[in-house]
Amino acid sequence: MESTHLLVFISRNLKTLLGVGFLAALVASGVSLMMDEYYQSTVVMFATSQHSIGEQFFEETKKNDLLAYGETEDAERLLQILNSHRIRNRIIEKFDLFTHYNINPSEPGAQADMALTYANNVGANLTRFGSIKVSVLDTDPFLARDMANDMAHLVDSIANRMRNDRAHEAYNLALRTLDQTMDQIAEAEDSLATLHSLGIYDFEAQVEGLTAQYGMALASNNGSAARTIRKDLEQLGALANGYNNLSAYLESAYEQKALLQKRVDLMRVDAETQLPTSFVVDYASAADKKAKPVRWLIVVMTAIVAVGAAFLGMLAWETLQRAQATNA
Repeated sequence: MESTHLLVFISRNLKTLLGVGFLAALVASGVSLMMDEYYQSTVVMFATSQHSIGEQFFEETKKNDLLAYGETEDAERLLQILNSHRIRNRIIEKFDLFTHYNINPSEPGAQADMALTYANNVGANLTRFGSIKVSVLDTDPFLARDMANDMAHLVDSIANRMRNDRAHEAYNLALRTLDQTMDQIAEAEDSLATLHSLGIYDFEAQVEGLTAQYGMALASNNGSAARTIRKDLEQLGALANGYNNLSAYLESAYEQKALLQKRVDLMRVDAETQLPTSFVVDYASAADKKAKPVRWLIVVMTAIVAVGAAFLGMLAWETLQRAQATNA
């Protein structure tokens, strides 16, 4: 019964509903024609695996491959840089977006307006294939292309600068440690040279030789030679601890110096070398077809919404009138 009443209601008001739909479509067509046309340009890239470059040159065992595609974490780090204020501010400044978007930078809230407009037109996100897609919408297809490609270049520059800055700090620390070690080695070598000047060159060999000579002097009843050799042994014994300590220290210090020198060379490579942080699959090109607005969709959806609203409004009005008539 209710279904029959609804069909009757629609049949009775069909012309009105169609008229509302036509008028709504007409207005939507006019509005959509006044809307700016936006063109979209995209860059598709894969993040590279971020590992030490110096390690590839100085380490005997290579744990990582610099040519390998990055993992999800590498892509997320690169995406964070693409969506950072560093990239945004550089793009805004280079392409003078305040002027392009007709935003007065001296007005209150200008920065918030720019951030919102930029976020609506420029974005980067991960795809289901693990790649990163940079998208730029603009009324100028060539500007959209240039902005997207510039973001791909800027992310390399900024990521390398961040890595180089960190590696440079580690390089300076390693260099200072190496200098300190070399100073300590030089000081120990000077002390050892002083012992050499006192006649100590090879403590163990000298003690062994003097002991043999001392025994021979005693066996031959050569007291004078025995006393002289004994004095030499006593002198060696007095300097034994110092000589042994210096020799042991220098042996480990030379090993530490070699290790530190290797680390300094490794970190210098990381601090001075720049490698791409991404493999760009597709650079952006100027679009020859607008991305939005989709005018036919705007017209159709506006007409449907208008007809639906009119139908509900008219149905509610008739129901209200019928209820009042019943109560009367």
